[in-house]
Amino acid sequence: MITGIAWDHRRCWGPLEASIEPYGKLTGQAVRWDRRSLYSFGEGDLGTYAENYDLVIYDHPFVGDICDKGWMLDLRPLLSPAQIAQFEHDEVGASWRSYAYRGGIWGLPVDTAAQTSAARLDLVGKLGLDIPKTLAEVRSFAEAAKRQDMFVGWPAVPTDLMCTLVSIAASLGLNPGHADGDFLSAADAAEVIGELQALARLAHPKSKEWNPIRCLDHMSSQDDVAYVPYLFNYVNYSTGNPPRKITFGAAPAARAGLQPHTILGGAGIGISAKAKDPEAAFAYAMWLCAPDYQSGDYVRFGGQPGSRSAWTSAACNALTGDFFASTLATLDNAYLRPTHPGFVPFFHDATLKLAAVLFEDAPQRAFVDWLNDAYDRLRPAQGSGR
Repeated sequence: MITGIAWDHRRCWGPLEASIEPYGKLTGQAVRWDRRSLYSFGEGDLGTYAENYDLVIYDHPFVGDICDKGWMLDLRPLLSPAQIAQFEHDEVGASWRSYAYRGGIWGLPVDTAAQTSAARLDLVGKLGLDIPKTLAEVRSFAEAAKRQDMFVGWPAVPTDLMCTLVSIAASLGLNPGHADGDFLSAADAAEVIGELQALARLAHPKSKEWNPIRCLDHMSSQDDVAYVPYLFNYVNYSTGNPPRKITFGAAPAARAGLQPHTILGGAGIGISAKAKDPEAAFAYAMWLCAPDYQSGDYVRFGGQPGSRSAWTSAACNALTGDFFASTLATLDNAYLRPTHPGFVPFFHDATLKLAAVLFEDAPQRAFVDWLNDAYDRLRPAQGSGR
């Protein structure tokens, strides 16, 4: 029996559970998938899950800690040169590269996402407005929508606040965590936080209770959110029937003349260092990530694949209202978070401190000083990095 741990949304567990029967018929191998929360997936104790499961679906910023603490196997010795070349060729954005660290490969890209915009085109049309192309246009859109008792939405729980901060910074041409110097200079941070404060003032009053799933659930069941400028895209909400179908597209540019560079999401599949049968776990993981499965049942059962073959497939786009074609360019231009050891707890602490600045009047300069000091303390652990 191969055991795996997924995160608890159909986008993740749907195609994994659907794979159990056909893979069993093909190979005779039994598989079981359990689930954990989205918060645990992004910020939880990964080591505990690696202790108890053969396969772990996880977020790529963990790879430095995975390498450092020996939680999972380096897959490079198991991959042939031809297989590596296939993953490189089939990559969406930096999804394959995101699991590489210090010469090792610590996961396979089974799922890919990024922050994009989302719109209810029926409501946008009712408002008589155009989809915003810049943050300035988002503010104008939100003000006009409010006059007609409609809103711009925004997932603004702490994790998503920090993700949006990084997306706006990257869209301004910055490279937080990768460039020399501060994670964000005081001047750059002030500009980005100012944009977040403006958005917080104008967004739907429930926004600070929403992660992407809650925001999209509200948007697809109620008729008061016409547009969201930043949220991680979910294919599952693009396949509903009108009039509440959601259309995903590029996030707004930070300024006119600039291109959006939003934060890369997605999920990888790693093999625990405690796996009972690593070769069997690897064979199954490779089957899940193969273009044939990714372009077929993976999408049909609600998944958002990591394979470029699926994102460019006419059949996959026909099934999902062109979700993949509409957002592929955004993913190809996405910002890749640092992955060295300690980045995940640093990011978690930053999310809470940023939320306090935006919603509790905590001092902005103290947050920026902490952000840069805390990140500087991680730099010695970065080593040769990726």
